[in-house]
Amino acid sequence: MSLNSFLSHIKAFLAESGQIAWPLFRIMVPISIGVKILKELGVVEILGHALQPLMQALGLPGPMGLVWATAMVTNLYGGMVVFISLVHEYPLTVAQATVLTSMMLIAHSLPVELKIAQKAGARLLAMTVLRIGSAILYGFLLSHFLYITKLLLRPNILTWTTQVKETTWGQWALGEVRNLVMIFFIIVALVILMKVLDRIGVIALLTRALRPLASLVGIGCNAIPLTIVGLTMGLAYGGGLIIKEAAAQSISKKDIVFSLSFLSLCHGLIEDSLLMWALGGNLAGILAGRLLFTLALMYVLVKVTSRFSKEHFERYFFVSSRP
Repeated sequence: MSLNSFLSHIKAFLAESGQIAWPLFRIMVPISIGVKILKELGVVEILGHALQPLMQALGLPGPMGLVWATAMVTNLYGGMVVFISLVHEYPLTVAQATVLTSMMLIAHSLPVELKIAQKAGARLLAMTVLRIGSAILYGFLLSHFLYITKLLLRPNILTWTTQVKETTWGQWALGEVRNLVMIFFIIVALVILMKVLDRIGVIALLTRALRPLASLVGIGCNAIPLTIVGLTMGLAYGGGLIIKEAAAQSISKKDIVFSLSFLSLCHGLIEDSLLMWALGGNLAGILAGRLLFTLALMYVLVKVTSRFSKEHFERYFFVSSRP
């Protein structure tokens, strides 16, 4: 390959990555600022107190509502910091830690991730109800299953801890800029990887292998590669690709909704699951159980919505004119 050809490929990769990253950054930057303001105003703590009765109904200490509230409004890392600050005062069993971390995995980073889903075409209300409702439902089912079977009742002992640091606005802004730069280069790597996998036939092979399962949960073949990216890397990356394909009208409305619904409940399987495992969540509950729960719920969702007319489906699940 000549130098000019190599440079032209690099420019093409950067241009395509920019087309994916720009809509994401337009969503993430203002919402990150808004979330920081809400956190400074104490809104997250108020939400945590409001969730105390729900936590107690799920067999968790009431103050752990602040952990889930922080994860929902900020991200998993914010929830982890609050978890560590509370766990010595409110010790948990492994079962309780598994329930809490499973709920955090299903419903976290909602301001950013819900906006990404909306940008791709999914209804904001539908995705909000799906994520929060599914987190509560899975937490309820998992809590009662572990209580009845008396599994994972040993004390949850953290083998590590961290310092809770108060950051200034300047430190926070610098951290956010670093995050955006890292996200852009991850997107570049994903674009290159997807091109390579497509060229050597891996995408076609995965598509054929996952076609029966994807069909079961309502995801068409064109959306399978994008769903795989979201499953492994996270909703921001998979959602960014879906936004791009949706704008090009290369995937159907139902594929968009069902793919986003699936990813909303089960994404970042590797990194996110390992983070929650570090807090004491059992992998059988936070990974295998969550995946099976997602497949079952998606099967029900597909069956129920198959009875909807096209107009009713779009009214409740799809934004015809995306923002």
